[in-house]
Amino acid sequence: MRRALAAARLALLGLVLAFVPLASAQEDTRVVFPASVQQGAMVIGKVPPGSRVEHAGRVLRTTGYGTVVFGVGRDQAGPVEVSVVRPDGTRSIERIAVTPRDWPVQRVDGVPPKTVDPPPAIAERIAREQAQVTAARARDDDRADFAQRFIWPVQGRISGRFGNQRVYNGKPGSPHSGMDIAAPTGTPVKAPAAGVVTFAGPDLYLTGGTLLLDHGFGISSNFLHLSRIDVKVGDRVEQGQVVGAVGATGRATGPHLHWGMNWFDVRIDPLLVLERP
Repeated sequence: MRRALAAARLALLGLVLAFVPLASAQEDTRVVFPASVQQGAMVIGKVPPGSRVEHAGRVLRTTGYGTVVFGVGRDQAGPVEVSVVRPDGTRSIERIAVTPRDWPVQRVDGVPPKTVDPPPAIAERIAREQAQVTAARARDDDRADFAQRFIWPVQGRISGRFGNQRVYNGKPGSPHSGMDIAAPTGTPVKAPAAGVVTFAGPDLYLTGGTLLLDHGFGISSNFLHLSRIDVKVGDRVEQGQVVGAVGATGRATGPHLHWGMNWFDVRIDPLLVLERP
């Protein structure tokens, strides 16, 4: 009887051992992306580790697990395509539908006129400062801090939403590039996810106290109109760490935090990132 039980156990163990590599191999071939996303979304997908992934003319980094990320812009029409070449050479094209959103018009009055129609010298300064910020967003660090569940940098009323068409003092401007959160001057601003500080400027003309936090793989957060910056370029910041304080510097009509997010030069909606399942 004991010999029969031992033989049965060995046979069962053999079946389990034979099945596990097969299951793992099958799992490694999976390519998983959401079927649809909204305009302004941060899209996270799963591919077999070691795959070559391309989207929008860019080769995407992959983690050791096979995680990839990219952004869908405010005006992106669908479907968007992702090309995946697995380590075994097989290729698939993933198509993701994009759900359009309504973009209301938001009128902002009382803005200093020189920030709406800057003279040539000021316009040159603005272009120079924006070029520095753009260069900081070009980083492609091999860090997966973006995979954390993001938290609110400050608590408060949303006073400006991503994507809304802005009209400053009656003059149409660019769509709003982030989310405004109303809070008193001096309110601590916390890192919504871990990252590395790539830009810190206390007095930019339009954005005032400006801070960029890189979350890896091209995903970054920017915090504008700060009254105080508590970190410097190169600092490693952990989620929840205080990085500055709310202010009303630059082109602002009152104290608030402007929190913007990017995938390289593609602007994405922080609120969608917060709500990501």
